[in-house]
Amino acid sequence: MGHNKGRFLGANMEKEFYARVFEEVLRLTNDGFIVVDANAIVIDINDSYSSFLGRKKEDIVGRPITDIIPNSKMADIMMNEYTEELVLHKYQTGYVKDSSNDFVLVSRTYVKDSNGNTIGGVAQVHFREQSVNTARRMIKEYNELEFLREQYQIFSESQLGVKDIIGKSDVILNKKREAIQASKTNFPVLITGESGTGKEVFARIIHYSGIRRNKPFICVNCAAIPSELLESELFGYEEGAFTGAKKGGRKGKFMQADGGTIFLDEIGDMPLLMQAKILRILQEKEVDTVGGNNPIPIDVRIISATRRNLEQMIIDGTFREDLYYRLNVINLHLPPLRSRVEDIPLLVQYFINRLNTEYKLNVEIDKKVLEAFCCHVWNGNVRELENVIKGAYAVCDGLEIVLSDLPVKFEAFMNDGLNKNRDITNNKDKIIQDIELGSVEEVHSIGSMKKYLMEKEKEIIISAYNRFNSVRKAAGYLGMSVPTFVRKWQMYRD
Repeated sequence: MGHNKGRFLGANMEKEFYARVFEEVLRLTNDGFIVVDANAIVIDINDSYSSFLGRKKEDIVGRPITDIIPNSKMADIMMNEYTEELVLHKYQTGYVKDSSNDFVLVSRTYVKDSNGNTIGGVAQVHFREQSVNTARRMIKEYNELEFLREQYQIFSESQLGVKDIIGKSDVILNKKREAIQASKTNFPVLITGESGTGKEVFARIIHYSGIRRNKPFICVNCAAIPSELLESELFGYEEGAFTGAKKGGRKGKFMQADGGTIFLDEIGDMPLLMQAKILRILQEKEVDTVGGNNPIPIDVRIISATRRNLEQMIIDGTFREDLYYRLNVINLHLPPLRSRVEDIPLLVQYFINRLNTEYKLNVEIDKKVLEAFCCHVWNGNVRELENVIKGAYAVCDGLEIVLSDLPVKFEAFMNDGLNKNRDITNNKDKIIQDIELGSVEEVHSIGSMKKYLMEKEKEIIISAYNRFNSVRKAAGYLGMSVPTFVRKWQMYRD
């Protein structure tokens, strides 16, 4: 019948017939249709679609489609001649009267004339129940994908390598090597050290440098969770286990970390009862949920950390000895910042650069501030240093951090330190006398006075450090600033 369609209608009547049929189809269907010309000007829209958009048909026809739907793809469809079927389209907020319908399911294509020229395009918005259900399913999948993207971004940002440990001192380089070695096995690791020394950073490095790097890393601060909630947080609970328990229960931190690593920070603050449960997990490799009847097998590496002296706690009866030996298979003790003063300038510059990047500024730091930092005893370690820098950054003039931007104790200490340096400057003669000065011939044999003096300076710097085994004391003895001494010491040592 289709081959004989012209038998009953003349050419003009045929065009009019199909035009009327098209109008009726647009009127009768519940789906939305919109038609544009080659310039993406709306030439027709059915009542279903105009009603959805909350506008009258006469207010839409004759206008560019982007006036109606700002993120319309029709112009691109026609320009690049492609078709889309059942794709999600998100309308920009404010252009649809029902904001809950931001997503719709759309099919769209271009239209050509008999000569092969693109003359327009048509889009269909699927409002039928089946299509709406499909759209809802796709929206759910889209939202889940967005969530996974966000989690991947967080995951990527949280991954650390040894390059993220700032410092070139021998002691910190040794700790980097120990962390890499620890990452090669699945044995428990106990990280010890004062608050603010970077225990969590090292825990992350061990995880993300090891074979579990693509599995979860779950961090738990044992000191921050009330003891009555710790069991359900760590091991999870079944539905109805206690008043207020969520429907369906909840996974605990250990189950969340299955296949990966759980980091138990401040393990020394964990109650004895919970210590026994952690010991059972290490022994049996299974977890008992609160209200559950059957143990659940898990595969988790445990990295723990504490600022406390666990051996003394064992003597005091506040920490289980058997758990201590289970956790302390690999021990990583982190040094306080005061024992690696030579790393302070690098840390300061790292924090300044990060703040400059975040706030799009170019703040610098005065040399006297750096000297004050190097002389200060950082009881709060790297965390304290970072917070002091942030505070100074917030109150500085936006160009340079100076002494007056620091807490008063730093300025007072700096003045006192300078006086002490001046007092002991005269005492440097003795160490210099230990270095035998050469003759004119010796200078000539080396090739230049500059090179000769550098050799002697090297001897003095290394001799001073070896005598005091302390950067701060050696620098003070020679009447040099700590940063200057550190820079020269590192240069000559290498």
